[in-house]
Order: sequence, then structure tokens, then C-alpha cells
Amino acid sequence: MSTTPAISLTGLTKKFKDVTAVDDVTVDIRAGRVTGLLGRNGAGKTTTIRMLLGLARPTSGSATVLGSPYGALPRAAHRVGVAMDAIGPVVGATVRGELLTWAAYLGLPRHRPDEVIGLTGLAGAEDRPVSGCSTGMKQRLALATALLADPEVLILDEPANGLDPDGIRWLRDTLRALAAEGRTVLVSSHQLAEVEQTVDDIVVIQRSLRYAGPLAELTDGGAHRLEDRFFDLVDAADRAPRPPAATAAPERDLIRA
Repeated sequence: MSTTPAISLTGLTKKFKDVTAVDDVTVDIRAGRVTGLLGRNGAGKTTTIRMLLGLARPTSGSATVLGSPYGALPRAAHRVGVAMDAIGPVVGATVRGELLTWAAYLGLPRHRPDEVIGLTGLAGAEDRPVSGCSTGMKQRLALATALLADPEVLILDEPANGLDPDGIRWLRDTLRALAAEGRTVLVSSHQLAEVEQTVDDIVVIQRSLRYAGPLAELTDGGAHRLEDRFFDLVDAADRAPRPPAATAAPERDLIRA
């Protein structure tokens, strides 16, 4: 397996006027693993993903996937599969129609939608209007769309939202199987108990980076719950007094790898 990071963030910062949404985040995401991107609401998770995908311009720093900025990556839409709320369905489309539209856009054969329908448990719902699908079914459709081009990297923003217990178990098994095939999976989530059963590595951000490394290291091999360690990280850093700007510690000193 390659040791080259699949995703690299270097000094990544995003400011909206006087508000810093993401502050000097530097981290590498290893290839062939499932990585959980964790943080409270408003922590900067989605903003980070948007910068990674070229949907938002960093104030400073850089983000690369498979060695290049997303906008400069050859065949980016084939190599990186994305599922996030910003990607809405085609108006009036059925499940199969939605997938056929994306398959045509990507230049894929017409049989490919039926393959991902089978992979994502949508068999029997092919002719259902997307507007009439449950939240959980829409999540399956989003993953099916992300998988259409058989990508090397998957970037999923809150993929378990709306899934019932069977769906969550299916998602966990699916993500683990994709990583076992050598794909890189980055999952943004706030469902800590489920993340603990799914991922290999953890990245915690609360505007700045609080931890990056293996789940086993963060939890001492399971001796501590991920939920407890997560709150230790985000709460302790929020309570700590900030040093004067001239003597502030480099952000990378917060990284445990």
C-alpha cells in the first residue's frame, strides 16, 4: 500500500470577515483507510470539505487530493466520489433517472447505475421519484452516486443521517469493505458511537486541529470511549487560555500522529 497521503491539508484557513471558520489545519489522510472527521456543529468540518473540493477558496493554506488540488486533478470526478448535501438531485428524477443522468455526465455505460443500485440496497426503488424517498433512501442514493465512477477516494458528509439501525450497519460494512479494496474513505460525522465502530483513523477539529491519528491510539486500544476522548480534546482546548500572538505555539504541536 502506498505511503503517499491520499489527502493533505497544509495550513488550511478560512475566514468569513471577522469569523475564522477553519484555523491553520495541517493533516495528512492515509490511503486505504477509513478516516473520521469529527467536530461539533460549526467546527469547520463542512467548510474544510468544501475547500478540499474547490467549492470554497481558502483564505490561506492549501488542500490536495491524490497529490493535486481538486480543480487540477485529472479526471477528478472519476477518481473522487462525493456525497454531501450541496449536491442536490435532478428535479423530477427517479432513483434510476438520477443515476443515469450522472452516468451520462461521467461518460459511464448505462448498466453502471444498476450495479450501484444493487450495491447500495436500492433494488426495488429504481422507479421511485427521488422527491418521495425517505431520508435514509436518499442517503443510499447519494452513496450510489458517489460510487458510480468506481473512485479511488470517497468523501462523505454525514452519510449516516436518517439511516435506521439496519441502514447504519449496512453503511459501516460497506465503508469497511471499500477500504479493504484499497480505497480511501473520509467520513464527516457527529455520530461518535458509530464512528468508533467504523474508522481506522480520527481527525478532530474545532476550528483548529485537536487530534490526528489512529483511533486505537486516541482510545488507548479501546480502554477509553471515543466520546469521552473527543470531549476531552475539544473542551480542554476551549478552556485553555490563549498565549500572546508572539509566543503562540505552532498549530502542528497539537497533532498527535
